Amino acid sequence: MRADALEGGFADPAPDAARAFRAIMEAMARPGTIHDLVGAAPPAPLSVAAGAALLTLADGTTPVHLAGEADCEPVRRWLAFHTGAPVTGAETCAFAVGTWAALLPLSSYPVGTPDYPDRSATLIVEVDRLAPEGATLCGPGIRETAELSLPETRAFAENHARAPLGLDFIFTCGAQVAALPRSTEVG
Repeated sequence: MRADALEGGFADPAPDAARAFRAIMEAMARPGTIHDLVGAAPPAPLSVAAGAALLTLADGTTPVHLAGEADCEPVRRWLAFHTGAPVTGAETCAFAVGTWAALLPLSSYPVGTPDYPDRSATLIVEVDRLAPEGATLCGPGIRETAELSLPETRAFAENHARAPLGLDFIFTCGAQVAALPRSTEVG
């Protein structure tokens, strides 16, 4: 094991993971809100927020797909050491991480089944910016409407139309996170 893989995890794992989990759950419960997600120092090209999300959500039973530039040896070693998560293809993953372009096509990921809609993938999408502007969101957790800068709107509208099946999305930028569950309508 290379020394660089040993670095970049949570300094104080239990409280750091609890804070990160809370930020991710707040983002999922209130689509369109942006939260700080800190505590990790993953290897490039992963952002701090993407690293913290993986440290919090992945473990040895959680297959992770690394898309595009995220699929590199430093990230693979770091993920293996800190989470034990197996790296897999898009079609069998529970989580996927990468840029929007690298994660496409969305049809590659599991969307659950009528009996088990929870057996779908969550995509951790690395974006250049997160802002409370752009696409209009409505649905559970949103008082009237919210706005969030999204890489596009059509794919998310189509994803919502499949609910309760579909994908969930976590957007990361630097040390910030926002989320878009499949229950959110995007217009």
